[in-house]
Amino acid sequence: MILWLWLCWGFSTSAGQPDSELMARYLEEKLMADYSIMEQVARRVPRQAKFLQRLETRPRMSEFTVKSTIISRYAFTTVSCTMVNSGSEAREGVFEMQIPAAAFISNFTMSIGNKTYYGEVTGKEKKHSSSDRAGHKKPPSPTDGRENGYETFKASVFIPRKMQARFLLHYEELLQRRLGKYEYTVSIRPQQLVGRLRVEVNILENSGIVSLEVPPLRNSKHKGNGKVEGDVSPPPSTVVGHTKTLAKVTFNPSVVEQTRIARNGILGDFIIRYDVNRELSVGDVQILNGYFVHYFAPTDLPPLPKNVVFVLDSSASMVGTKLKQTKEALFTILQDLRPEDHFNIIGFSNRIKVWQQDRLVPVTPNNIRDAKKYIHNMSPTGGTNINGAVQTGAKLLNDYIAQNDIDARSVSLIIFLTDGRPTVGETQSSKILSNTKDAIRDKFCLFTIGIGNDVDHKLLERMALENCGMTRHFQEDDDAASHLKGFYDEIGTPLLSDIRVDYPEDNVEQVTQNFFPNYFNGSEIIIAGKLINHTSDSLHVEVTASNSKKYILLKTDVAIDLPSRNDIRGVPGLEDGKGDKNYIERAWSYLTIKELLNSRLKSDNNQEKDYLMEKAKSMALTYNFVTPFTVLKMREAGLHSEPPQEEFISPSTDGIGEKLQSLQGHKAPPGIRRQQDKQRIKISKTSADGDPHFVIDFPSSKFSICFNIDGEPGDILRLVSDHKESGVTVNGQLIGAPAPPNGHKKHRTYFSTITILSNKPERSYLEITPKRVILDDGERLLLSCDRSAVVRSSSLEVSISANSNITVTIRDTISFVVLIHHYKKPAPHQRNHLGFYISNSKGLSSDSHGLLGQFLNHEVKLLQESLNISHQQVGQNQTEALKPNPTTTLKVKGRLVPVVWKQRRIYNGQQEVDCWFAKNNADKLIDGSYKDYLASHPFDTGTSFGTINSL
Repeated sequence: MILWLWLCWGFSTSAGQPDSELMARYLEEKLMADYSIMEQVARRVPRQAKFLQRLETRPRMSEFTVKSTIISRYAFTTVSCTMVNSGSEAREGVFEMQIPAAAFISNFTMSIGNKTYYGEVTGKEKKHSSSDRAGHKKPPSPTDGRENGYETFKASVFIPRKMQARFLLHYEELLQRRLGKYEYTVSIRPQQLVGRLRVEVNILENSGIVSLEVPPLRNSKHKGNGKVEGDVSPPPSTVVGHTKTLAKVTFNPSVVEQTRIARNGILGDFIIRYDVNRELSVGDVQILNGYFVHYFAPTDLPPLPKNVVFVLDSSASMVGTKLKQTKEALFTILQDLRPEDHFNIIGFSNRIKVWQQDRLVPVTPNNIRDAKKYIHNMSPTGGTNINGAVQTGAKLLNDYIAQNDIDARSVSLIIFLTDGRPTVGETQSSKILSNTKDAIRDKFCLFTIGIGNDVDHKLLERMALENCGMTRHFQEDDDAASHLKGFYDEIGTPLLSDIRVDYPEDNVEQVTQNFFPNYFNGSEIIIAGKLINHTSDSLHVEVTASNSKKYILLKTDVAIDLPSRNDIRGVPGLEDGKGDKNYIERAWSYLTIKELLNSRLKSDNNQEKDYLMEKAKSMALTYNFVTPFTVLKMREAGLHSEPPQEEFISPSTDGIGEKLQSLQGHKAPPGIRRQQDKQRIKISKTSADGDPHFVIDFPSSKFSICFNIDGEPGDILRLVSDHKESGVTVNGQLIGAPAPPNGHKKHRTYFSTITILSNKPERSYLEITPKRVILDDGERLLLSCDRSAVVRSSSLEVSISANSNITVTIRDTISFVVLIHHYKKPAPHQRNHLGFYISNSKGLSSDSHGLLGQFLNHEVKLLQESLNISHQQVGQNQTEALKPNPTTTLKVKGRLVPVVWKQRRIYNGQQEVDCWFAKNNADKLIDGSYKDYLASHPFDTGTSFGTINSL
């Protein structure tokens, strides 16, 4: 009999994948259709299945379900797992779940037979009793047991014979944006076939979901997983559906599909990556029930130059894969450096070797080639002098900054990589940290990378945190090179420096970190806080970025609506929401606790450390978060209590629709006065607006003249041309529209684009449309016209008043105002357009020209032949004394121009101006004909009348 069983088992295991699939299908259909304990006990199963069950010594996982709700980057995740003990005696069931290291566990419940145990978050004491109820093992602290950014939660119980145990784990996390994407990951590692396996993720992003993708399962260590090299398709049975703001992703593989992924059960990570629609916006401010979160991620900014020093461990422990992978990553990173960057390389073991002594070199093909040779020739030897390496790198970078005329916009940083602990030179962590901080002196940032299991994680983490950097830890594996390159990609493109976000002090409190040394492309800055003034109907926000060349200021007022509207709990895909959690408040508490933990990690003052610990502990207890200072203790809910219900955490979303306000703009440094919000420069009458209608004001003569230009759609009119002297040129491009009914014109024209060019002292240009402003002064900056902003450099200032006007000031002596005309319900003959006004022309030379520019420094005389009215009388009572008269003429540069009396509306149609009107496209009034003022393209800078040059 034993021999026969042995032969049967041998045949079964040697038959390969087809028999495995057949057995899996059989189990799926016959054994796993129902998970009731009583029915499971009573069920009669075939003899071979019974034999296989006897061979299985651990309880079988019959169900593994993950359900997540992500609202505006904040993720609530619930994991449900059911284990069945089909044996004849009690057996240990182990529930194990990898969760992101950045997440906080918020609840845990388990039911064994008719007993239910719930997790209670309590403050962690110095000593803990080993007699936890039900054999529950406490989750690790956030700094222990990490594996590539994950921690392992583990709970074990003894399950009585013929009974089941059910586990419910809740955790929360604020998703971080990296490389332009938010990544949400679920660890699926049952390591056995599961009868019911399901992952469901619901995403709500009111700003709009873009680039949603579900890659193949990651980190599966089993062969035969069905994944083809280069395959980017979602895992089998994945269903993805989404609207503009909602997405639902499900992964629901049958037992047969599980065997195709991995024969002995799935071992991998289910990943969702997505981003939100930002359009021209640089941030979202969301307000709900007295709390706010501000997400800031500007786009369309030019990269800042970098001064970077790579400090690489070449000690003996780096031998083999680690050094090989490091070299491969560095080869790629060097190739990605930009021409405006400067760099150097330091290799360290017990000796410290600097590639280029006492300098950083520019990025050139020859320097990149030589750097690759230097890295290629690195060989592992000796110990690990971490302190000496960092000191050398910091001195090199400090000296370079002090002794060279570096680009004021540039960002300086050190990238430090090691696989071990300090063994040579200074080995005491506290001294290394102190030396590092003294050497860097807040002048640049330090980014640290640890490879392998021998790294001092806390040392590297503190080195980065105390010096405005970030840290990463990677395992020694085949993906190390890609991990290193990925981390560099996160910090390799700085876009802004010295970012500060301000809110009115009398309106907010307990605001999280609001100053950031750098902003890198693809990342995101997040600030949260509480509202003090609950009667206010708006929240004023100002965002600033600055360097020695210019600062950028963005500002807006975000509406605060009543929280009773826009409840999304009825939204399809989020029907299960039963909780009343305020997701914005929880995001604020999450960020605040994280900052307290980081502040404590950086502190060397024991009294301060105790204060920060107590504050973090208190908040964690309030919000039921498991942190390094709190712990889950299992309490029995009582006999015959109801087993835990599958009520997945879903936050309250009252008022979300109206509160997802889009904040766009750029920034201003501390101390900027609110008075800047007001219009600082008075608009003059000298302008080109409307159809277009031109008005020239002569204050000294106390009258105005006006004329029309009936151009063609697409024409580019030169309005101001002073390229040779002041270096300023203004061009306006026309857009067409049908003429009004019964009108005498064939069509109407408006200014769709105003281009302002200046080449003194430096080249810059502005391209203005009713929707956006593009500023290029060596950096290309894109601003939206629907958000107030100020951008200032040494010679140029651009101030945007949202949906109203743009003021451009050049060298404080030339000022132009561009009005924005928007129609809510435009008629067929109307188009959104611009008006151009000259506010200050002192800086323009006497030789300036153009349709407006030629009149700025020339007087025009008004001749009254028939009425015999003196010029003094004309000036004193122009409106009453001067009546329309066919013989009224203007004398312009010796030319006589007949004019008639008219009234024109200017300033967005809100003011009338009396003027003398010259007919026939300003014939004889302007030099030449209007066709002489046509530019060939928007950047045409004709240096004199009739000639054309380009900037």
